Amino acid sequence: MTTRERSADAAPRPLRADAARNRDKLVEVAAAAFARDGIETSLEEIARTAGVGIGTLYRHFPTRDVLLEAVFRRNVDDIAAQADELLETLPGDAALAEWMSRFVRYVATKKGLATHLKSVVSADAEIFAYSHAKMDGVMKRLVEASQREGTIRADVDYHDVLKGLSGVCMMSDAPGWQDQACRISGLLMDGLRYGVAPLPKKSRAR
Repeated sequence: MTTRERSADAAPRPLRADAARNRDKLVEVAAAAFARDGIETSLEEIARTAGVGIGTLYRHFPTRDVLLEAVFRRNVDDIAAQADELLETLPGDAALAEWMSRFVRYVATKKGLATHLKSVVSADAEIFAYSHAKMDGVMKRLVEASQREGTIRADVDYHDVLKGLSGVCMMSDAPGWQDQACRISGLLMDGLRYGVAPLPKKSRAR
């Protein structure tokens, strides 16, 4: 048997529709349970709430950490998708400001999950590379949309904005830190808008 044949045999087969629905439901229920009750919440309860047996859960997610990684990936996808939704309905700078505020609140509820994953997988693991690439792409779209509209400074590098926002989210978990972090992200937005001259209004058609 050739290497290519062995690789093809080892490739995971696509899930049947019912199995895919079960998997998605388990991740959805687990995401809510971990956010509400912490990452040590009962897997049996997650399976029961999802309407499947514990054996089905373990077939999809052999360990708690595998399920945690799936939830983390789903959370990253969800917060990234919100940026595109905001850009469809708001001016670029307003979309950027709202997304940064949501990102702070997202980190507040998911921090324990990310911390646990970092303790069991290496810092350069694929899941974190995936997360960093997603957030990098989101910030690039938001910043460049704002710059095209002339609502934030043209000399801003989106990498710097992402680094600044990440620094805000590194604050301690002391009571009220989320509100303070949101205020600081607002100050960051003020700096991005500072000195920007408003674009001239288009003359009305006569």
